[in-house]
Amino acid sequence: MQSITYDDLKSGTAIELIKEHESFVINDLSGRMTKAVEIIEEQIEGEGCSCRIYTYGRVAAAGGTLFGGITGLLGAASAIGMAAHNLATLNPDYEVAKHIVDNELVVTYEK
Repeated sequence: MQSITYDDLKSGTAIELIKEHESFVINDLSGRMTKAVEIIEEQIEGEGCSCRIYTYGRVAAAGGTLFGGITGLLGAASAIGMAAHNLATLNPDYEVAKHIVDNELVVTYEK
């Protein structure tokens, strides 16, 4: 899987990869993850494709809170929200996983 940087988002490299239906990683976001997500979503949709954006590891974290008390209620609410989001973005062309710890986005072509 090819790796690109935040600056490559503005140079057209990401658009070329999207046109070729490639999967890729955007590294070294240095606090610009939110802006990078906005840019990549716009680029994917600009090429006539759909995308689902999610935080990597969120499902496991929500599942771990389903047991007990108020955290159980919050975990259940979170799981319901994720399920609704997945239905709203059913069968996307691309999935964009936000890897918060690694400070990167993984853009995966799904079709």
